[in-house]
Amino acid sequence: MADIIPADARVLDIGCGDGRVAAEMVQLRPDVTATGIDVLVQPETFIPVTAYDGSRLPFADASVDVTMIVDVVHHAPDPLAFLADVARVTRRAIVIKDHLRDGVLAGPTLRAMDWLSNAPHGIALAYRYLSRREWDDAFARLGLRVDAWRAPLGLYPRPGAWVFERGLHFAARLVPVARAD
Repeated sequence: MADIIPADARVLDIGCGDGRVAAEMVQLRPDVTATGIDVLVQPETFIPVTAYDGSRLPFADASVDVTMIVDVVHHAPDPLAFLADVARVTRRAIVIKDHLRDGVLAGPTLRAMDWLSNAPHGIALAYRYLSRREWDDAFARLGLRVDAWRAPLGLYPRPGAWVFERGLHFAARLVPVARAD
């Protein structure tokens, strides 16, 4: 994530959990600061985290410099509505890491991964994974342009990569079309 965060950004990590990902990103990028917001605030966090109800982000339009959403969209009851709300509050860029439901057994593999890593923590499992085409359609409908795309991400060593990587993950930086140039 650190290589696609814009310079000198104030980042809001939405659905940050304990904030570990944002904290590690800030260590790699001292020009960046991060705060978080989540529906389940952990007892101990690595960045300041505020609770919210998960329905509407409690920020004014275009009031957040950069938003970061890591493995969150597929948990939303309505992914497009959630992304629209993120786009509403974001001024410069949205940095997203999520999943691609493309390829043989992608859906069942993602559901198994999600259940194993999230069910023990009480995280809602909506299993709403999008294909690359569905992501692109959603971005276009929301007036967002893909400014950077990273896939594969190399998250798992072999032999785990053969099962858990195989094009199932991406990271992207999205910018509002009106501000893309």
